[in-house]
Amino acid sequence: MFGRDRRALRQVFLVAWRKHRERGALAPLEKIIADVIGDHPEYQRLLENEDRALEHDYPAESGISNPFLHMGMHIALREQLAARRPAGVNELHQALLTQLGDAHEAEHWMLECLGETLWRAQRNGTAPDEALYLQGLGRAAKMGAI
Repeated sequence: MFGRDRRALRQVFLVAWRKHRERGALAPLEKIIADVIGDHPEYQRLLENEDRALEHDYPAESGISNPFLHMGMHIALREQLAARRPAGVNELHQALLTQLGDAHEAEHWMLECLGETLWRAQRNGTAPDEALYLQGLGRAAKMGAI
């Protein structure tokens, strides 16, 4: 989304959330970010403590989910849906939404598939496999669970 500078990336989240709280004008991406943060009240207090938010580490072995990674994946998913890419993602999202009745819950199910797809690509040193991603989403939509 913004490169590899962790501090700069986190700053984008902090600025968007601050502008939202102050009822300031938001750029389109800031609106998406603020909406995602709004869907995650468990992260809002962290984002209001900007120094801590900028510096805190979330090593995998801690067992604590990285809120910036989690919200970034929501943003990536929403961008996929807006772009209708990969082809078929919107229909699978709609199937999950119909089944679950909650857009945020449907996104979390989809994030499991997206996360696995990204993990495989990183492990294999390849681009993410859209076909496998869509197959995973299709299985989730059919089974009602991942």
